[in-house]
Amino acid sequence: MLSTSSEVVSSRLLFKEGDESTYELFIGPQHPSSGHMRFIVRLKGDIIVSVDPDIGYVHRTMEKLAEGREAIKAIPLLERLTIIDSHNVTVALVTALERLLDAEPPPRALYLRTLLSEINRISSHLYGMGIAGIMLNHSTMFMWAFGDREVWIQLAEELTGARLTHTYSIPGGVRRDLPQGFKEKFEKAARYMEKRLQEYMKVFLLNPQIASRYEGVGVLKKSEAQRLGVVGPNLRASGVKYDARLADDYGAYKELEFEVPVREEGDCMARMLVRVEEIKQSLSIIRQVLEKMPSGPIFAEKYLKLLPPKTREQVLKTGHVKFPGLFASLKLPAGEAVARAEMGHGEIFYHIISDGSTKPYRLRVVTPAFRNVILFRYLPPGHRFMDLPAIYGSLDYFPPEADR
Repeated sequence: MLSTSSEVVSSRLLFKEGDESTYELFIGPQHPSSGHMRFIVRLKGDIIVSVDPDIGYVHRTMEKLAEGREAIKAIPLLERLTIIDSHNVTVALVTALERLLDAEPPPRALYLRTLLSEINRISSHLYGMGIAGIMLNHSTMFMWAFGDREVWIQLAEELTGARLTHTYSIPGGVRRDLPQGFKEKFEKAARYMEKRLQEYMKVFLLNPQIASRYEGVGVLKKSEAQRLGVVGPNLRASGVKYDARLADDYGAYKELEFEVPVREEGDCMARMLVRVEEIKQSLSIIRQVLEKMPSGPIFAEKYLKLLPPKTREQVLKTGHVKFPGLFASLKLPAGEAVARAEMGHGEIFYHIISDGSTKPYRLRVVTPAFRNVILFRYLPPGHRFMDLPAIYGSLDYFPPEADR
C-alpha cells in the first residue's frame, strides 16, 4: 500500500520479473512488534531477500549527557541504557572510575557486586525469553517468564532498596550491605527457578511447534560470529567460549567456579538453550557468593575517611552508605581508563578520559545490543518471512541499549 501525505508506507512494489515480484515491507517502529526500531524487509513472495535494521528511534545522547555532569551522577543516568539489567550495565563504568581514582573496593563489596550482577542476569534472561515467547504467539511462556522475573526483581530490591535502577555499585564499594535473611530467601527462589526451568523446556523449547521454528533457523556460523564481533549468548551459541567475566578482573568471579555454556549449532534453539544454562550457572554462582562472602567493610577506607565521624560510625553500624557533598563532586585524576563487564546480552565496554575535572572529558560506551544488531542483516535472508520474529526473539536484542 503506497502512502498518501497523511499515511505511513507499509509496503511497496520494488520491481516485477515475470510472475515474481519483489516487495519492500516496512515493520515498525512500534513497541509490540519491533521494539523501538524499524525493519526494512525486502521479500520475494514470502522469502526474505534482505533486512535493513533502521535504529535510532530512542537515541538519547547518553554519552554526551554523561560528559556534562559529575562522574558519580553518570551512574544513575547510564543505568537507563538497559533498565532490565541496570547493575551489569554500570558495574564496568564504576570499575573504570575506580581505576582512574586508584580506589580499591574491599573484598566484601566485590562479592556483593557479583551477587547483584547474577540476580540481574537471571532477570534479564527471563525478560528476553518472555519476549521471545510472545513473538511466537506463545503467551504462556511470556506470562510465566515475566511472572518469575518478579521473584528476582524482589530479591534485587531487598538487597539494594530499589526495584529496577539500583545505583548500587559506587566508586570504592557498594551502598548497602547484605540484609538479614537474604540467603534463605535466595534458596527459596533458587529451588523455584530450577523447577520452572524444567517446565519452560517442556512447555516451550521442547514443544514440537516451537522446536520446528527454532531448529536450523537463523544459523550463525562460528567464523561469522567472530568476524562480525558478536558478543554474549549469541556468540557462545556458535561455539566461541568467550565471557567478559573471565576476560576482565571485576567482581569476585576469579574466586568462583562456574562453567561458560557453549553450543555448536548456532541456530535460534542454541541461543535460547545457552540462556537457560546461564540461568543455572548464575544460581550456582550466587550460592558460592553467599557461602564464601568475607566479612568486613563495604566501602573503601580512603573514602570512609572523608565522612564526618558520626556519619562514618553510622555507615559501619547500619551498612548503608550516605554520601557527603564533597564525594559527589570528586575530581577525577587526569588520564584514561577502560573496563568491560558481561551483561545478560553480552560484553559492555567503557572508555573514560579525564582532564582532571569533576566531569569526564570523554565517555564512550559500546553496548552488546549495538554489537549484535548487525545480525539482523546476516541471519534472516533466505528464510521465510515468519522466521523473522523467531530470529529476533532468539537474539534478545534490546533497542534502547543499542541507540544509547
